[in-house]
Amino acid sequence: MTEAETLNFLVNNWWLLAAISIWTIPWKGWALWKASKRNEPWWFVILLVLNTAGILEIIYIFFITKRKKQLRLDL
Repeated sequence: MTEAETLNFLVNNWWLLAAISIWTIPWKGWALWKASKRNEPWWFVILLVLNTAGILEIIYIFFITKRKKQLRLDL
């Protein structure tokens, strides 16, 4: 896809970009908050830099933090 085609797609489908942004921002904020509260700087940087439309953030919130909490309880 050329640069002109990409630009044309974004101009014609601006609502898609807006919807993805509205979906992603709360998930990213929640995941970053959890990573900072849990003192996990590497997760914070990864979540801040990578844009995965909320997928990585949801995995971190619901699976990674739960698994680590379970590991701490087992110790």
